[in-house]
Amino acid sequence: MEGGNQSVVSEFVFLGLTNSWNIQLLLFVFSSMFYVASMAGNSLIMFTVASDPHLHSPMYFLLANLSLIDLGVSSVTSPKMIYDLFRKRKVISFRGCVTQIFFVHVIGGVEMVLLIAMAYDRYVAICKPLHYLTIMSPRMCIFFLVSAWVVGLLHSVVQLAFVVNLPFCGPNVLDSFYCDLPRFIQLACTDTHRLEFMVIANSGFISVGSFFILIISYIVIVVTVQKHSSGGSSKALSTLSAHVTVVVLFFGPLMFFYTWPSSSTHLDKFLVIFDAVITPVLNPVIYTFRNQEMKVAMRRVFRQLVNYRHIS
Repeated sequence: MEGGNQSVVSEFVFLGLTNSWNIQLLLFVFSSMFYVASMAGNSLIMFTVASDPHLHSPMYFLLANLSLIDLGVSSVTSPKMIYDLFRKRKVISFRGCVTQIFFVHVIGGVEMVLLIAMAYDRYVAICKPLHYLTIMSPRMCIFFLVSAWVVGLLHSVVQLAFVVNLPFCGPNVLDSFYCDLPRFIQLACTDTHRLEFMVIANSGFISVGSFFILIISYIVIVVTVQKHSSGGSSKALSTLSAHVTVVVLFFGPLMFFYTWPSSSTHLDKFLVIFDAVITPVLNPVIYTFRNQEMKVAMRRVFRQLVNYRHIS
């Protein structure tokens, strides 16, 4: 094993999800379908937003970047999990494991900031509509995007800096189907209680803090609308319902995984599958396919592509 951590472990072995052939087959079909749907749906959203001038607004700029992140969420863990389902020996190299951990936390950090930016965008659109384009300027949108990536990279690098040089001398078995910090640290041949607390405090604090910031912001929006319009509350709730749904679906598993002291391994696996496989599919459905403006734009782009093919 390369590096200065004196490790003799060069690879890790996953126990996977189940040993039942029938359940493995079901998971293979289920995961493959959702992975393809996620890649197709989020790619379609990005292409539509980039192609249609009517969608060149701050809200859809943020949505397109959320779709890009969801492509990453799907690709970091799902392909390896699907590939390993029918393998007797599910292995990943030490370097591959660290790389997977790095991208899991980068993408998670970026998505948290993007969701906060989208909540702020809705706050400005609903509570300060006359100043919307001034506040949510192109410069502000770029600021949100750059901040999201900086936070994601710092969140991941800071944690890995403390654990990447830990000594690993065996065992090398992970009771999971992907690499993440809590179980990775537990395999180190040294006392890791402080590091485990640091990881839980870091990821747990960020996820719980971001979740409550978002929920409070939505409450502020609804209260503000109620004060200014007797009939505005239902409209605000309708506008925010999609955002609240995505926030709960994204942060729920994360908060449970990083803050629950004695969680079940089977429940952890189910929540990770939900976050990695199902949520990236639900995001485009909840945010855009129920959005009339997006559906009209998709039909418009499709007609343009058909006309272009006929002309060519």
